[in-house]
Amino acid sequence: MKIAPSILSCDFSRLGEEIGAVNEGGADWIHVDVMDGHFVPNITIGPVITRGARCSTDLPLDVHLMIETPERYLQSFAEAGATFMTVHAEVCPDLMATVGQIHSLGVKAGVALNPETSLEEMDDVLGELDLLVIMSVNPGFGGQAYIPGSTEKVAEARRLLDRYGSPAELEVDGGVDANNAADLQSAGASVLVAGSAIYGHPEGPGAGVRTIREALLS
Repeated sequence: MKIAPSILSCDFSRLGEEIGAVNEGGADWIHVDVMDGHFVPNITIGPVITRGARCSTDLPLDVHLMIETPERYLQSFAEAGATFMTVHAEVCPDLMATVGQIHSLGVKAGVALNPETSLEEMDDVLGELDLLVIMSVNPGFGGQAYIPGSTEKVAEARRLLDRYGSPAELEVDGGVDANNAADLQSAGASVLVAGSAIYGHPEGPGAGVRTIREALLS
């Protein structure tokens, strides 16, 4: 099980230190939430901060593009150091072409599904993915409560990936904390994104990573 702290919840005035803290705490990936104020109602960060994150760690950068027309920006994020780039099924009329474009840049490709989006949207592209992301909140803001029905969707996604024989990682993003981490692990998730549960931990972000790790099944 991989833990991917979301820097959306960090102190950006101390970005390098904040990434270093979760690195020391045992994080596996760093999650970068990119929002454009159109697909979601919030505006966050772009390639410049992504490049800063890359300069702060050797961990994989998991760049989540919650933006319209992501095809226009893929090269910029690839050049900024993304390891994974995830686009949303809801904004890509030709997912296969977008996934192919990501791969052509030498980056691993992911697709995210909002809570109301069916897994049936993935039938044609599943075999080409490196990462499938199940959103367990409506994207746009950190600190939201986990939508309980998401756990069954994660289990359904695991069954789908296994049926296809896909090696893609299965990631859960939104409201993840120590209270639901083990259930998500049991449902078949392989990557957990957590923001406020890590960066809002009273003992610091390193302790936040360790708390979630300790909650997982051995």
